[in-house]
Amino acid sequence: MTHSLHRSGPIESQKKDFNWFMYQTKGVNDVNIKPKALEFIAAAEAVGSENWGDVKSGPRTQYKTEEIIDRITDKSRIRGVFTKREQVVEFLKIMKEKDTGLSVVITGVLSEVLPACEEAEVTPHSINYSLGVWGKKDNLPDDTTLSITTMCGHHMIPPKYVEHMMDQVKKGRLTADEAAIKLANFCYCGIYNQVRCSDIISKTVNEAAEKEVASTKE
Repeated sequence: MTHSLHRSGPIESQKKDFNWFMYQTKGVNDVNIKPKALEFIAAAEAVGSENWGDVKSGPRTQYKTEEIIDRITDKSRIRGVFTKREQVVEFLKIMKEKDTGLSVVITGVLSEVLPACEEAEVTPHSINYSLGVWGKKDNLPDDTTLSITTMCGHHMIPPKYVEHMMDQVKKGRLTADEAAIKLANFCYCGIYNQVRCSDIISKTVNEAAEKEVASTKE
């Protein structure tokens, strides 16, 4: 689950970004996975998970639920996205009751995740932290681009493609929602938050347009 820890951007934006995971342990509870995976999917769907998927088949933004479910195997790991803390709470309550025997993992800003666990009466077994970015950070894309690309923990979204999508929205060829879906489709895990991505694109494009208008008036 550590590939979900390095999401970046303003904290207020990240507070609308949570990942959920179903994890099995090799040699311990890694057989007869499909019925348990269906419990996770049902719980996620019940509380409105905005995106989810199985890396073996792909994300909900690109494939139908039935297609993903048909391809579930004992090696599948189901992962997804929530945009509200309330969803996390309800999801944890359901999974606690289901007691599938698999690990339930939640990623997000700790000031949101820990209260959600407390409200759901779940005690975290362990906590992993991101220690930030080390090295030649001057080589990284700008902060806005990073806030979009880092939502795919395996970094399958090229920064140049983000720029292209921004340009397409700016020119009116795509809506922010359409651009966000195109970006989300690159993330096969299903942990990409296309809702947050759309918000970031809209804000960035609108701010750029406002600056252009202001510059013409000077």
